[in-house]
Amino acid sequence: VVAAALAPHVELVGVQSAAFPSMAEALAGRPGPVAGGPTLAEGIAVGQAGVLTSALLAAHGASILTVTDTSIEHAVNLFLEIEKVVAEGAGAAGLAALVEHPDRFRGRRVGVVLTGGNIDPRTLASVVLRGLAHEGRLNRWRVWLDDRPGALARLTTVVGEAGGNIVEVQHQRLFSTGPIRSTEVELAVETQDRAHAEALLAQLRGAGFDVLEVPLDSRP
Repeated sequence: VVAAALAPHVELVGVQSAAFPSMAEALAGRPGPVAGGPTLAEGIAVGQAGVLTSALLAAHGASILTVTDTSIEHAVNLFLEIEKVVAEGAGAAGLAALVEHPDRFRGRRVGVVLTGGNIDPRTLASVVLRGLAHEGRLNRWRVWLDDRPGALARLTTVVGEAGGNIVEVQHQRLFSTGPIRSTEVELAVETQDRAHAEALLAQLRGAGFDVLEVPLDSRP
């Protein structure tokens, strides 16, 4: 209301999690409750839009965009890495809209409201690590080796010489899915970026290693 009164030419855009699009539905003429689902943006996980709020937004021509949790996670990471500001999921929704809908705002001057930093440290740690994985800076690879002395040392040497930093190793003999005389090794490796990770993978495969990239959402 204040923005519309002070600067009528300013376009007002609200942002909601795609898991709880209650206001977007209300402004589209579907004011009933939404089922919802898991979301990082807990502060705006509202099942049904308020009657008064809906009327105010409609009267002032506000529009609503929805964003995925992937975009919200990215936005939390951007605030932390670039602005050195801790944002909760709901607080980062505005920036998430720029991430997910760039064409909507390209070439325009946009003001983003950061509305909160109430995020659990464990959740924040998970968001940061997942962000590194999405960017190719933290990788999870599964390698099958001949079960003989020196095989693991050769593997780690190739990774190190290619500039990768091994942060975790899991060595599995009994429950390996490979041949009987093989052993399964899972590596967590830090790289500079996606291009560096792909180059390191190419070097491993060129050295004769059977390597599988394990997706971020893979389960054991």
